[in-house]
Amino acid sequence: MRRCKWAGSRDLYVRYHDEEWGVPQFDDGVLFEFLTLEAAQAGLQWYLILSRREAYRRAFADFQPEVVARYSEEDVARLLAPDSGIIRNRAKVEAAIHNAKVFLEVQAAHGSFARWLWGFVDGRPEVHAFAREEEVPATSPLAERVSREMRSLGFRFVGPVMVYAYLQAVGVVLDHVVTCFRYEPLRALAESLGHHAP
Repeated sequence: MRRCKWAGSRDLYVRYHDEEWGVPQFDDGVLFEFLTLEAAQAGLQWYLILSRREAYRRAFADFQPEVVARYSEEDVARLLAPDSGIIRNRAKVEAAIHNAKVFLEVQAAHGSFARWLWGFVDGRPEVHAFAREEEVPATSPLAERVSREMRSLGFRFVGPVMVYAYLQAVGVVLDHVVTCFRYEPLRALAESLGHHAP
């Protein structure tokens, strides 16, 4: 069974690659989870964040933006405590709370965050066909456009590279290499979605 090279042999990466990465996500809770985790990852290895995912789930109320948006300074102090299990970076913790508030604003304006996000691609994943991982870019015109819009709305930690990783993770962009066993099923799924925004 051939996988994208980055999946390696570590169970956590293999499971994430096989079951989640690149699968189109239309649930706002999942989209907020990945937004929070990708922002936390900035400057760090994704494996480190994945290994602390359960701690992040506990810390951020199972990734419910309506709860996180109401976090106080006391909650920030709690999350920065040594036993929180998450990356203890004040800027990232405060960004997660701030992003939850903006996330709710986007939901209110568009009916759902998913509708807003998938609107950039008319509800259908952008399918690539890279033969080698070295061909996969760090960002793209789509990511730059989404990043620019997110920053204008007030989101933090949403530069083009982070946003591209986010789009890959939640399946807005399909970047499994063509030799990976996940490529064809996800390409077929992308085709079946058609141009229908959620």
